[in-house]
This record gives sequence, structure tokens and C-alpha cells, in this order.
Amino acid sequence: MLEKWAPVLIFFILVVGFGVVSLIGSYIFGVKKPDPRKLSPYECGVQPIGTARERFSVKFYLVAMLFLLFDIEAIFLFPWAVVYRQLKLFGFFEMLLFIAAILAGYIYVWKKGALEWER
Repeated sequence: MLEKWAPVLIFFILVVGFGVVSLIGSYIFGVKKPDPRKLSPYECGVQPIGTARERFSVKFYLVAMLFLLFDIEAIFLFPWAVVYRQLKLFGFFEMLLFIAAILAGYIYVWKKGALEWER
């Protein structure tokens, strides 16, 4: 039974070893006193003004969640494309129905104004 777990143990030892070697290497070869320019916050090449604790609009999070939702749904198109020839006409109409549902959701979100930044 132990010979079945040997690859897992070897992999675990390699992972832990890589982590330990990386940490020790960065401690030994890393810069001890970083440059003040490295410690300053950087935002698109512009010096930051104001506080970093600025509140974001709820619309920002809504657009982010909608992006993730539609992105995850788009992932389902790839397996379908791989087995498209085996599914024949049934698979085509099923995917057409799936895309219609995604499109209906997108149109609903668009009509509700969830994709607009400012009103």
C-alpha cells in the first residue's frame, strides 16, 4: 500500500523543498535595504494623491460579478466545440438554446443599466 503513496510523498517533498529553497534564496540574495522608490505606491506611473481607503461604487462590483458570470458560462462553449461532430444536430440546437439563454441574460442586464458606469 505504501508504494501507491510514494509519488505523493515525493511530490510533497519537492513542493516543500522548492518553497524552502525559494525563501532562503530570496533572503540570502535579496536586497537588504530597498530603494525608497520601490517602497512608494505605484499606480499607472502617476504619483498617488489622496487616501488608499477610497470607497468603490457598488456598480464596480456588479460589473465584475457579471463579467465572471458570463466568462464562466463562455467556458462551457469549449467542450462543446471539441465534441461538436459527435453531438450532431441535437448538440447544435442544445448549444443554440444555451447561447440564447446567455444572450437573454446579457440583454436583461443591459436594459437594467447594470453595465453603465454613470447615470
